[in-house]
Amino acid sequence: MDLSVFARTYEEARGKFLAAARAAGAEIEHWPHPLKGPAGEALACDTAWLGPAGATRVLVVISATHGVEGFAGSGPQVALLQGPLARTLPADTAMLVMHAVNPHGFAWQRRVTEENVDLNRNWVDFTLPLPANPGYAELHAHYCPPALDAATLDAAEAAIDAWTARHGLHAERVARSTGQYTHADGIFFGGTGPTWARRTSEGILGKYLAHARTVAIVDLHTGLGPYGYGEPICNHAPGSARVQRARRWWGDSVTEPLLGTSSSQEKFGLTEFGYERALAHADIAFVALEFGTYAPPRGGIVLRDDHWLWQHGDPHGPAAAAIRDALRDHFFPPHADWQEMVLFRADQVFRQALQGLAS
Repeated sequence: MDLSVFARTYEEARGKFLAAARAAGAEIEHWPHPLKGPAGEALACDTAWLGPAGATRVLVVISATHGVEGFAGSGPQVALLQGPLARTLPADTAMLVMHAVNPHGFAWQRRVTEENVDLNRNWVDFTLPLPANPGYAELHAHYCPPALDAATLDAAEAAIDAWTARHGLHAERVARSTGQYTHADGIFFGGTGPTWARRTSEGILGKYLAHARTVAIVDLHTGLGPYGYGEPICNHAPGSARVQRARRWWGDSVTEPLLGTSSSQEKFGLTEFGYERALAHADIAFVALEFGTYAPPRGGIVLRDDHWLWQHGDPHGPAAAAIRDALRDHFFPPHADWQEMVLFRADQVFRQALQGLAS
């Protein structure tokens, strides 16, 4: 298994993706980001289209919704473009590979966008009242402490533990990560309007999928579940035609947060919900293919430290590199066994999607 498809920087990942797309004969489009990366490098979401322009059946593969998770997501995209699936597409079938939809987060090794927004909480209808998360409001100061000294962190953890003892573990998970729209300087913030990444994604869908009739979407994520396992998480309404389609295509490994069968839980503003609206003219099935890494407490620490760096520290200072690398290594373990599992499972899920589209 060729692990050279993976990269250790955004620039390297982008170069490998574009080289693979060119070699595959894809139609390539660049969607430039207005800001720069940490070394002054240009940022963009890049797309590769393979197959007939008017194809009614399309496989969509997305990386870096959560920027730093793009290190893991980019590798399977490169392998897909290099492999046999890209060269043997069935009739009336195309692939749309969306590389680094959140390039700023990818380049800076952050989970969020340049607006400090979790893109996977940003797909709400901002013309309507925004979802409420009162638990987060109570815990915000403890999730986002102003300093990282031992006394401050111990006090924050004690407050979170006390709240959890009163309300339960599930309530704390909901408060922490379901999404919140009240604290722009907080974690899992859903934003006050569509981000650049969301607007760009909507533009890509409008350009390429206006005539699609059947669409399989795989959004590559990491951080939840058992180490190395790829869980296809489906947030379509339980019992709906979209869930039934996902189960036909990807089988019994599909999990549903709304039924409590997933390593994830119910969330606001997911990308899936935005794609449902944008692709209302098509029969779709959307899964977040979530690869497990390490235990949630470790994830909470690296996200807390990253938040402190950008809200209270110096992203260019001496502490920045260690914090960024700890975040990357949590969401993209630098180990061959984990990377091999990612490539095997992603290839399986892509193949299942194409078989489902053909049926």
